[in-house]
Amino acid sequence: MGAVLAGAVLSAFAAARLGVPVLIGFLALGMLLGSDGPGGIEFDDPNVARTVGVVGLAIILFEGGLTTPWRAIRPVLVPATMLATVGVVVSTVLTGVAAYWLFDLSLTTSFILGAVVASTDAAAVFATLRFTTLRRRLSRVLEAESGGNDPMAVALTIGLIHWVQDPSFRAADLAFLVVRQLGVGLVFGLVVGAAAAWILARLPHSIAPFAPVASLAVAALGFGIADVAGGSGFLAVYIVGLCVGHAATPLRRELVAFHQGAAFLAQIGLFILLGLYVFPSHLDEVLVSGLALAALVVLVVRPAAVWISTAFQGFTTPERALLGWAGLRGAVPIVLATFPQAEGVPGSGTIFDAVFFVVLVSTLVQGTTLEWVAQRLRLTTRARPVYRPPIEIAAVRELGANLLEFGVAPDAAVAGTFVRDLQLPRDSLVAVIVRDGESVLPRGSTQILAGDRLYVLSRRESRRTVEDLFESWRPRRADGRPG
Repeated sequence: MGAVLAGAVLSAFAAARLGVPVLIGFLALGMLLGSDGPGGIEFDDPNVARTVGVVGLAIILFEGGLTTPWRAIRPVLVPATMLATVGVVVSTVLTGVAAYWLFDLSLTTSFILGAVVASTDAAAVFATLRFTTLRRRLSRVLEAESGGNDPMAVALTIGLIHWVQDPSFRAADLAFLVVRQLGVGLVFGLVVGAAAAWILARLPHSIAPFAPVASLAVAALGFGIADVAGGSGFLAVYIVGLCVGHAATPLRRELVAFHQGAAFLAQIGLFILLGLYVFPSHLDEVLVSGLALAALVVLVVRPAAVWISTAFQGFTTPERALLGWAGLRGAVPIVLATFPQAEGVPGSGTIFDAVFFVVLVSTLVQGTTLEWVAQRLRLTTRARPVYRPPIEIAAVRELGANLLEFGVAPDAAVAGTFVRDLQLPRDSLVAVIVRDGESVLPRGSTQILAGDRLYVLSRRESRRTVEDLFESWRPRRADGRPG
């Protein structure tokens, strides 16, 4: 394992030097370690692959919810939900029809393949958006969609597998299964998430080093309880992450740092797993069909799903075009492709090989050109949409206060204004401004400049109000909507 992780670091370095996504480096490492490569590791157990995939995906989704501020995705909840539900169904149908003509599969099995590749990948989306200058509103839509469409794709995949295995299974049964999965997952995610947020906000300072253990526990409980109850554990764990991330806990920075590392480790594991599980000697049998399906998914299926899902949602034509191009596939299709193999569905080997090409093309083509396409469509901003949690520089519990940090982007709403005009709560104040590496003691007449870092001292009761105010200060578009 040590050698594999060391190899992952080296492959990430090589991928960066070659200008390709690091996930491709992990995939190549897995193929080199596999039975057809010099590593010679024999691995063809679909049940183990599915178990590892489920655990890894749950870790990635929890981190995605944890680092996605609820106040930021709330304005885009409707379009993101439409993309995560209607968009997934449209993608499943269109991809299934294409797969039926391209591969030697039954119609139902073709729809399973469609469901497997229907959702965008949370790991790929989060990793890509953190290094782009995409407008905040669009990046938030993509983040919320990637967290919400995974449960929909999982439910459809499971339902369609039942349809293949049980002749009495009908469309009404499939619809009921999907609704039950999403509904139960939503309820238990909210319940566990609310309890987790309350508990983590009140952890004694003496056990602060165990906070990551507690957050892992609530993530596992959210997933496990929902799954046992017949719901979507993936939706539940994402919602638990959202609730914990929204909680006013002085340990948020530590939790985010820990789970970002855990999610990155999960990405490494999932892509190495795909590489191990792929047999390159078999890929030539579906090479042409696989590449054709990947091209259709990227150029036709995803744009059509976006166009249908975002109708009457207030998006411009360039914005809808970009959302159509940003349908990154990655770890999720890898995990879902193991489901039909574990259940012995006829044609499951073809499904997995086809998924390999879809993920490879999507990661190489869309992942490397998203920033370029956004610039050509004039949908970028000067501020990078990297998640930066308010940093608890000094959580003075005895005084019931917090010190929160805000970075002023060049096009932030507060750039050029004065401290007296910030409209902070009465029990909050700007304690210090860091400008060009030096501290500036603010007065009411001090002007806030681009590049400043504001440190706001606030009582615990006003923390959420201050964070909402921070969100309103962030860059906005010319029409007044979030950029």
